[in-house]
Amino acid sequence: MSKKQSNPAQGPAAPGRGGALHVSASKLRWGLLIAALGAILAATVTMAVTGFDTDKVEAHQPGAEPVVRDKEFSKAAQGDCLTWSKPDRSDLVKVNCGDKHLFEVAGVIDLSAYPGREFATGTRHPDSLRMTELRDEHCVTAVQKYLGGRFDPRGKYMVNVMSPSPAGWGNGDRTLRCGVQVGGTASSPATTGSIADPATGQSKVHAVGTCLGINQNLPTDPIDCAQPHSVEIVGTVDLGNHFTGGPPSEADQDKYVEAECNRLSSEYLGSPDAIRNKTLTMFFDVLEPTSWLAGSDQLDCWLGKGADREGFAPIVGSARGEILIDGQAPVPPPNSGRSTPAPLPGAAPLPPQPQPR
Repeated sequence: MSKKQSNPAQGPAAPGRGGALHVSASKLRWGLLIAALGAILAATVTMAVTGFDTDKVEAHQPGAEPVVRDKEFSKAAQGDCLTWSKPDRSDLVKVNCGDKHLFEVAGVIDLSAYPGREFATGTRHPDSLRMTELRDEHCVTAVQKYLGGRFDPRGKYMVNVMSPSPAGWGNGDRTLRCGVQVGGTASSPATTGSIADPATGQSKVHAVGTCLGINQNLPTDPIDCAQPHSVEIVGTVDLGNHFTGGPPSEADQDKYVEAECNRLSSEYLGSPDAIRNKTLTMFFDVLEPTSWLAGSDQLDCWLGKGADREGFAPIVGSARGEILIDGQAPVPPPNSGRSTPAPLPGAAPLPPQPQPR
């Protein structure tokens, strides 16, 4: 994804560009890509977040009553939504998808049907790295099939996999649950609604007033605006209200979203000059064709400050009030990009001359 910026503090408005100078933010475009990679990496390294705790193996004898979490897990079918509250997921339960949940099952994979001895009786539970490989091998396809090919890989959901607990594995359970969860750099937040319902939407947007945390100058998960953060969400643009048919071009999106973000930011802050006076910059994205064809049609308007060395500078406080940028209060720039020169000698009007009689 490419991130654009609109920066009123940089100079006078460009004609017909929504009242603010629009500049291609080439050195910050990598920000969202790195953030997305960070989320993927986090999911890769911490696969146990969605699977079960592989560090604890419960006593579980063949023929004994399965532990609660495996009993619920083994009943989960395609279209079911699951949630839990305990770190070890021992209270995993199926809930209505209209209620808050952490995982939606898109398909069930039976590894015992695959040839070879890797998943045979007596084999060890796969580690996180192997589970990641199994997710990539089976779950991306399962999710696409579940959604009829309408999955937005750059949307708010990410593909993941749930596996039996080590105890369930030891008792012969070789089934995986492929599905989706809301992506996050630290944890998977709860969501409501089934991803299979087009009304749920897959656009990666946040509530107005949300602040995204900051780590190594990059955005992370939502955080209290009183804490150091990278950007603040000042509005959401619905491109579906403006564009119809096929995916809109980047140039057309650019023009429309910039104007809308400038309008929404003025409404959010109460003044069209607030962004400039706080030395902040408006950032926005464009929708890739794959996202548009999957039904995503919304984009956030981000308010932040570019760091001197790539990425974003930390901000404390909501832009609606007093803020600190890198620990310092912002100093409003002069009203004009150029100073007014002093009048030259003799430039003043001549005094009135007496008229001849």
